[in-house]
Amino acid sequence: MKITVCIGSSCHIKGSRHVVERLQALLDENNLNETVDLAGTFCLGQCQQGVCVTVDGKFFSVTPETVDEFFKNEVMAKVSK
Repeated sequence: MKITVCIGSSCHIKGSRHVVERLQALLDENNLNETVDLAGTFCLGQCQQGVCVTVDGKFFSVTPETVDEFFKNEVMAKVSK
């Protein structure tokens, strides 16, 4: 699985640094560093929403407040299958 987080200026202002840090912590806590590749990228073209995140190419809008729920629903649910 590949998670890509936008770290461009618009997403940075919306908290992309916090999203990346929390995703890294969640990957560590769940021993998923070998299973999930976490990467950064610049603009994903959805700047009007929250922090742009893709999981295997599927777009999501995440905030520092919703990152735990996002991880549970979009990452843990898929790697647990």
